Amino acid sequence: MRKTVFAAFIIALISLTSCRTDFDFQPSTGHLAFSKDTVYLDTVFTDIGSSTYTLKVYNKSNDNISIPTIQLGKGLASKYRITVDGMTGNNGKIFNNVELLAKDSLFIFVETTANIADANPDDFLYTDQIQFGNATDFQKVELVTLIQDAVFLYPQKFEDGTTETLTLGSGENAQQIYGFFLDENDPAHGNEYELTNDKPYVIYGYAGVASGKTLNIEAGARLHFHAESGIIVASGATLNVNGSVSTTDALENEVVFEGDRLEPGFSDVPGQWGLVWLTSGSMANVNHLTLKNSIVGFLVENNAGEMSVTNTQIYNNSVAGILARNGNIKGENVVINNCGQACFAGTYGGKYNMTHCTFNNDWPSSGQSSVVLNNFIEGADPESNPLSEANFNNCIIYGSNQRELNLLKYDDTQTFNYKFDHCLIRFNNIDNEFTNNPLYNFADPALYDGCLIAKTSQQFDPVFFNADNNKLNISPESAAFQTGNSAFAVPVDVNGTIRTSSPPDMGAYQSAAFPEEN
Repeated sequence: MRKTVFAAFIIALISLTSCRTDFDFQPSTGHLAFSKDTVYLDTVFTDIGSSTYTLKVYNKSNDNISIPTIQLGKGLASKYRITVDGMTGNNGKIFNNVELLAKDSLFIFVETTANIADANPDDFLYTDQIQFGNATDFQKVELVTLIQDAVFLYPQKFEDGTTETLTLGSGENAQQIYGFFLDENDPAHGNEYELTNDKPYVIYGYAGVASGKTLNIEAGARLHFHAESGIIVASGATLNVNGSVSTTDALENEVVFEGDRLEPGFSDVPGQWGLVWLTSGSMANVNHLTLKNSIVGFLVENNAGEMSVTNTQIYNNSVAGILARNGNIKGENVVINNCGQACFAGTYGGKYNMTHCTFNNDWPSSGQSSVVLNNFIEGADPESNPLSEANFNNCIIYGSNQRELNLLKYDDTQTFNYKFDHCLIRFNNIDNEFTNNPLYNFADPALYDGCLIAKTSQQFDPVFFNADNNKLNISPESAAFQTGNSAFAVPVDVNGTIRTSSPPDMGAYQSAAFPEEN
C-alpha cells in the first residue's frame, strides 16, 4: 500500500511540474535596464589590451524573456570584446537568444585592444555600441575609450626565432636577460639615445645604455615600462634625466617613469615594472623625475662618479626607492614614499650626501624602514666595505613603524662614518633595546646634531598633507617648520618654490598653508 501511495505522489508531482510556465521565455519587448548608459574604458596605448569593465543588464519585468540579439554595433570588425554571463558567443561580438529570468540580471564584461589608426583622428576616441534587441528595434549602451599613440621599444626577433637579449656579468656568472641596446640609428625611431616629449615611450624588456653612450631624456618625456622591464646602464655609460620645473598640475616639464597600464586602478600599484639599474662603473644625473610603481626605483652599484639626484619624487616601490651598493650619491630635494623594504638603502658602504630630503614609509608591515645604512652584503660569510660618509642634512625620516632609521655595522675594522644634522627622525627605543647601542647615541652632536627624535606618533609630527596620496608637503603646523640648519639650505624646494625662511624647513618642501583637497 505504501508503495502505491508513494508512486501516486511522484506521478502527481511530475504532472504539476510539467504544467508550470515559470521557465517559458517570451521575446524581449525592449524594456531592459542597464547599470550605465555609457561604458568608459580608460585610456589605453595603441595595441595594448585594456582592463575588463562591467555592465549589468536588468530584466525588471515579471516575465522570463529571451533577448534575440546582443551584439557589438560594428559586428565582427569591432575592436571591443564582450562576454555575456560567461558566454563568448561569436568571437565575443554577437550573441543570439540570450535568456534572462524575470526580476533577474546578467553581467557583460567589456575589453578592447585597438590601434590609434582605429580611433577618430580628431579626438583619438574609439567608440562602438552594445546593441540589445533585433534588427528593427535596438536598445543601446555606448562604448568609449581613448587611445594614446606611443613609440614602442622592444627586443628584436631574429630570423632563427630567437629574441635579442642583454648579457649581464661574465664568465660563469654571465646571464641573459630579456632586453636590447638602444640604437643611435634605428630605422624606425631614429636616435633612441635622445628621448623626447613628442610621444610617450612604451618599453618591453630592459633598454640597455651601451658603454660609452649617454641616454638623454628631455623635459616632459613619459616612459612607460611593461612588466619585467626597465633601464640598464652599462659600465662607462651615462643616464641624464633632464626634467625641469612645471607650472601646472599636469607636470608638463617633469619626466615620468611608470608602468604601461594607464587605468586609474593601476595608478598606485607597486611592482608593475622592474627598475633603473646603474651597474658598476656607470653614472647618472637626474633632475625633476617622478618615478613610481616599480620593484626598485634605482639600483646603484659602485658608481664611476657621483650620481646626482635632485628634485625627484619616487613612490610606491615594492622593494626600495633607491637601493645603493657601495654607491656614491648626492641628493637634494628628493622625496621617497612607501616602499616594501626601505625608501633609501645605502648598503655595502659607499658615500652618500642627502640634503633637504623627505623619506616616509607607511608600508603596511612591521619590517620596513625609511632609511637603512650598512657596510656589508648579507650571506653565509658577510662581506664588508667602508661607509666613507653618509650625511643627512635637513631631512625628514619618518613612517608608521616605531623605528624608521636602521643602522647596521658588521665589521668594526671598516669605516662607518655618518651624521644626521637637523633631521626629524622617527625612532622609539622600545624596551630599551638600543639604549647601549652607540650607533643610536642621539645625545652625541657628532652623530646627531640638532635632530628631533619622534618617540611617538604625536611627538614631532611632520603633519604631511596626505601621505597616502604621496603628498608630503608640510604646513607651519609641522614639527619640521623652520627647524633646519641654514648652513645646508637649498635655495628652492622640490617644486621650485623659493625657500624664504631662516632657518629653513626640514624636508623637500617649503611649508605653506595646505590647499583644499579635491
